[in-house]
Amino acid sequence: MKPVVADADAITHAADLLRQGRLVAFPTETVYGLGADADNPDAVAGLFKAKGRPADHPLIVHVANIESLGDWASTVPETALKLADRFWPGPLAMILNKKPEVPLAVTGGQQTVGLRMPDHPVALALLRSFGGGIAAPSANRFCRISPTQAAHVSEELGDAVDMILDGGACQVGVESTIIDLSGSKPRLLRPGHITVQEIEAVLQTGLIVPSASKPTEIRAPGMMDVHYAPTTPAIRCPAEQLPDKIRQLAADGKKIGLLSYRLDIPPSGQVRVLRMPEQVGDYAQRLYAVLRELDSMQLDLILLEQPPQTEPWRAVNDRLGKATAPCSRPLPTSL
Repeated sequence: MKPVVADADAITHAADLLRQGRLVAFPTETVYGLGADADNPDAVAGLFKAKGRPADHPLIVHVANIESLGDWASTVPETALKLADRFWPGPLAMILNKKPEVPLAVTGGQQTVGLRMPDHPVALALLRSFGGGIAAPSANRFCRISPTQAAHVSEELGDAVDMILDGGACQVGVESTIIDLSGSKPRLLRPGHITVQEIEAVLQTGLIVPSASKPTEIRAPGMMDVHYAPTTPAIRCPAEQLPDKIRQLAADGKKIGLLSYRLDIPPSGQVRVLRMPEQVGDYAQRLYAVLRELDSMQLDLILLEQPPQTEPWRAVNDRLGKATAPCSRPLPTSL
């Protein structure tokens, strides 16, 4: 499926397709989403099929305004209104208790629903033209690298999608922060561009931040152990371990791709080097596109220099932790 420039006519046509129960990929500020009418269980089932996504994995419903919270949530707590007032439109999704009529197909069978108002002119124009909620996970095969350009969607999903709206490269580059507000205390389910500290400042209370151990329940997108991953084996290493690792692999005749943060290693016939920005926002914006570029090079292994393990880098490190293995893990035997 060839992407279409997201002008007014294309957006109107995309809204019509959604009403027909068909699938439309569209840009948000985070990543490209694969959209279906959130009120249409058959359309949502088609979305799961196109992605190869398990039906018990909940989706985020994208809405056009803060007032739409009450269309989907049985109750809208004051915490949700405060966060929406501060961060919407923006890369923040909230988990709330759902209304009885919200299809279980959207919520993965759970009694909660994820809601977000995206901060992208194309996404907002599509939502307003459509007039309802759009269920939209990332527009890629399940667990693979999320798309941040329309061409990524075309390469990944082909004709499984009925229309791809091209709105340029995504500006944030990693998926939204997800906060669970369905219980007695707010809980972080997925880190993102909006940080824990920013949310706590608005709510004037601390968030429950679970450990990095495997979740017992998939409450929201992105909670799998392996996610956002290239098909090429990939490991992340501290900078001081990378030169020896590269020499070892090169001596064995392996073709290596290196995602470098600060380490200056020259490229060679066996080593392809792509340098990442040192600012966290720029790094996040480029991450998935660069991983896709390396994944297309027919390499034996991708090595990634570990960026700082500090709070501002929480979202980036979360994605890297799911997309790559640690340096301490043995190399794949197929190498």
